[in-house]
Amino acid sequence: MKPAIIALLVLLLIPGSAFAQQPSPHIEPCPCMMKVDPALLSQCGYLVVPENRQHPSTRSIKVPFVYVRKPGADSSKHVTLFTTGGPGYSTIANIDSIGKNSGFLAYGGFIAFDQRGTKKSVPCLDCPEVLAADIRAYKENLSKDSLEAIAATQCRKRLVAQGIDLSAYNTIESAADINDLRKLLHIDSLNLLGVSYSGGLMLTVARNHPEAVRLMILNSPLPGYVRYEEEGLLNMNEALNQVFDNCEKDSSDQTLYGGLRQRFHQYFTAITGKSFTISYQGRNIRYTKNELLDALFNHFNATQLKTVPMVMNDMINGQHTAYVKEILDNVFEDNQPLSHGMRYSVYCSEQIAYAGEAVVKKQAELVPWLAHYDFNNVNHTLCRCWNVTAEPAVVKTPVYSNVPTLIAAGDADPWCRPFYNQFIKRYIPNSQLLVVHNKGHVPGLKVDGVDFISLFMEDPYKKIISPVKDVLVE
Repeated sequence: MKPAIIALLVLLLIPGSAFAQQPSPHIEPCPCMMKVDPALLSQCGYLVVPENRQHPSTRSIKVPFVYVRKPGADSSKHVTLFTTGGPGYSTIANIDSIGKNSGFLAYGGFIAFDQRGTKKSVPCLDCPEVLAADIRAYKENLSKDSLEAIAATQCRKRLVAQGIDLSAYNTIESAADINDLRKLLHIDSLNLLGVSYSGGLMLTVARNHPEAVRLMILNSPLPGYVRYEEEGLLNMNEALNQVFDNCEKDSSDQTLYGGLRQRFHQYFTAITGKSFTISYQGRNIRYTKNELLDALFNHFNATQLKTVPMVMNDMINGQHTAYVKEILDNVFEDNQPLSHGMRYSVYCSEQIAYAGEAVVKKQAELVPWLAHYDFNNVNHTLCRCWNVTAEPAVVKTPVYSNVPTLIAAGDADPWCRPFYNQFIKRYIPNSQLLVVHNKGHVPGLKVDGVDFISLFMEDPYKKIISPVKDVLVE
């Protein structure tokens, strides 16, 4: 028998599944998941893509998007894509509507895009087991960390049983999702708008798909290549020092706020390892300085930062109730629509996998007032339960790009410090950094009537001259 005939017979005997190919990316139309002004042109749907582009026989997943533009606007140019931070939060679930006067429509089209694994995506990597564990921990005064680790294991088992590849929910895949959507919508290149974690996602798009990026606007970005876990407490301490410095410089009431730095250090060092009790929903619930620090750092945002000295004073004076209640309300009422599984997959594969556990613990020696504070809800113990594959080492290398980029930092941001933003700027020559005084996480880019986004969008390569004293341009 001739070799060619033998080869043909062998091919015929091989099961068809052995030749399975990845599903081709495509768009599946669906009703809009938010209200869109009827005066606008809109396209709403799911981006359908391979779950894991590294595996030929992977299944498809669905990631929702909403694309709007004004009539007459070019559909292929000057389109801004926005996805939110986290990781683990849904972009679309947090936008009620898009009106005809929505900000970025002034520059062209606008896309609200979810990240794979979040609330509106299919599948969604929610872990209700974790919320149930937190509630049980407070109700029964048990260890929250231990119960969360058990809950993460249970959630992982359930999701894997559904055929979900948890290692496929990461920044590299999300960046490829963005590029696939761009190509399917026939857009030349995108203006990328990222905040916090999604700032790092946009940098990954610029690294892996440079042809996809026209410009970037990064508000309080967290670059994926830093070792966040090894610096978390030190970052927070820097932000506290900025507040103390601002307070000493700007406060006219030194009787109330004098010596706040020393009093804060003394009090929060002294209560390390201690517990308190609050009456909540008919139960006596135990809490520690963890809950107090959670409540305090929750005020480090663009609108509440100025209340931080008052909150510190209240806590030091034993007035805990209102602040602890804020934390408990978030737990018992599930006020944080976070898809924990997606967050775990990203953090475990990209941050915890590259963080030295001993180094993380070493920080407490330098800042004893923050010692033993759980500054993130993902840690080494939990990631051992989640058990996903570490991302390739390239994720821990800087992103080099010539794309014009506007970076914004609040000088009192406890999570994405200005030095992270300076680190980004170092490798992107055509970037400009705005440091906004006396602002926390995600500062507004319209300050004292000056719209810095407009100044940048008008000419992304032109140096911005700040007319506002509280905004320093680097």
